[in-house]
Amino acid sequence: MNITKFWLRTLGILGLLGGLTLFAGDMLFYYNGSNTDLLHNMSISTDAKIIGSGVTALVGSWLYLLGLGQVYYAFKSASALARNIVFISFGAILMSYGVIHGTFVAIATSAKLAVQHNLDLEATVELASKANDALRILIYPIFALLSVVFIYQVWKKNTLYPRWILMFFPLVLFILQGLFDMLFTGKAWVIFMGGYLNLMLFVFFTASTIALWRKP
Repeated sequence: MNITKFWLRTLGILGLLGGLTLFAGDMLFYYNGSNTDLLHNMSISTDAKIIGSGVTALVGSWLYLLGLGQVYYAFKSASALARNIVFISFGAILMSYGVIHGTFVAIATSAKLAVQHNLDLEATVELASKANDALRILIYPIFALLSVVFIYQVWKKNTLYPRWILMFFPLVLFILQGLFDMLFTGKAWVIFMGGYLNLMLFVFFTASTIALWRKP
């Protein structure tokens, strides 16, 4: 598999743009001054914000999947089995980002209707929230498989990635989420924690692009 520096860099940049796109989608739902009640913020979102956030799910997923091409190239020196496991499992996870974000459109719409019609907010969004949770449960085993293979292959130097990339791998950032949750308050908390899962991928693709900048 041959690729020029330009296209390798471009794929990584597209991946990090995917993170920024879906992060913007998160903020369309969540950001409302310093109010940290995310569900309440969703309930008072405008129609335009909810629709716009839904559009970011599709665009962001496309960009993430293009960025995956850079990861696939980085694993060209790994075994075919390891490379394909990483490609398929990471791809499944990146696609799920868009699908799961779509369920937040359902949550936001339900929350908005609850406020408009004086319904119980938690009860109104319950079904959409359960759908969201069910999708997440399906992804966790895939994430575990990806993490084991990715970390092992990089640590054994079977890829083009340096070992320091592991500090920015999504599993590490996911584990640190609780720590960051305690560090922020108010607007900063809404921005950072409201968009944390997409910021994780933004950080990863940024680190990946830097690590591979002088490749091939």
